Amino acid sequence: MNLRVFKGLNQTELKSFKLHLIFSTIDGLIRGALILNEFVFIKSLNGSSYQLSFLFQASVIALSFSIIFNEIIFRSKNKRRLIRKAGILTHLPMLVLIFFPRNPELYSVDSIYHYIFLFIFFTYYLSYPIILPAISLFLKNVYSINNFGRLYSISTSVRQVLQMLIIFLFGWLLDMDNYAFTYVMPVLGLLGIVSIFIFTKIEYLQKTVPEIAGGIITSSINSFKKLFKILKTNKAYFDYEVGFMLYGFSFMSTKAVIIIFYYEVLFLNYSSVAFYQNVYIVITILLLPFFGKLIGKVDPRKFTILPFLAFGGYILFIAISKYDPLIIEIWNIKVYLSLFISTVFFGLFFSTITLSWNIGSSYFASNEEAGDYQSVHLFLTSVRGWLAPVIGIVIYEWFGFNWTFAIAIIMLIIASSYMKWSYKNRGVSKD
Repeated sequence: MNLRVFKGLNQTELKSFKLHLIFSTIDGLIRGALILNEFVFIKSLNGSSYQLSFLFQASVIALSFSIIFNEIIFRSKNKRRLIRKAGILTHLPMLVLIFFPRNPELYSVDSIYHYIFLFIFFTYYLSYPIILPAISLFLKNVYSINNFGRLYSISTSVRQVLQMLIIFLFGWLLDMDNYAFTYVMPVLGLLGIVSIFIFTKIEYLQKTVPEIAGGIITSSINSFKKLFKILKTNKAYFDYEVGFMLYGFSFMSTKAVIIIFYYEVLFLNYSSVAFYQNVYIVITILLLPFFGKLIGKVDPRKFTILPFLAFGGYILFIAISKYDPLIIEIWNIKVYLSLFISTVFFGLFFSTITLSWNIGSSYFASNEEAGDYQSVHLFLTSVRGWLAPVIGIVIYEWFGFNWTFAIAIIMLIIASSYMKWSYKNRGVSKD
């Protein structure tokens, strides 16, 4: 790695950055495999469209617990041990996949294995409401404001490289063996535990002693009150979250539908899906360093207009792809020109939304409030996640792909317009 990366870092930042990089490397392997998870469910396990929507919902429904888990983190005197326990409990169930059969006849409609699969990954996603706020909390504690965006974008780029590698290898392996997930995912589950243990070696010094009053239920209710207080008093942050709610509906309502579109309309195999995923990751890697520097200088509301519109372009060109006469097959990979263009848009979208989604909230908060603001952000993500994926499937079942995609694009245009209005008409409050 270029030594200029380490320029201007103190010893604590340098040590933390190295641990952060190791965590991001392993996390990239896991996230890369999970990108194909929904396609695995519909192609290898023969899951239904509504079950597929729940698989996507699982990752966001888990975030419903963010307020309660944030209170648990706040109360914990040993945050390192708490996070490690959470890592073990949420990753170990992936070992059950070793016992999944390799017979397609056993994955009939409403097979018990469908529900076990959904339960395993719902349990895995329960790590998000603890791990994601912890990452923000630990890194905000050790990285200076000048280095935060730069170091985070570099570690994210490393994660993307590993994602690209595992997507290619896993997709290729799944085309040869549709049940490769039964041994790949358990190994990654164990590596996930290791990565959490490594990340929690980052030094965390609690700057204030938390005042604990009442039981966990009472405190959780107070946390919800704090959530509404933050949204009520910080108007700029409220607008930021409104924009994300509109965008989030578009993203979540189309995610499962796009997977179905790949399978039923474009007839893609695992290698083809992996190819398009890797194209967007390459673009993300190239753009992240630039946007990592930019996000620290630009109001997140203004910054986030770009990924919203880019995601609209992504959906538009996916919709067009079924009419695309320009199809080339190379090495068992179906290359559609319009689908390739949509992937370019997704790369632009992902390189910007990754930063905005993960660290945009901290712009509106003080250092000590960063965890609270990210917890609010995660909770609101879960709120839209309860309904949007199922609504997307319902729209698709009733009206087809085109209407599903059109409604999503309209929501993105509204979200972008609202962000632009807020940026021009409201300041930033951190009270």
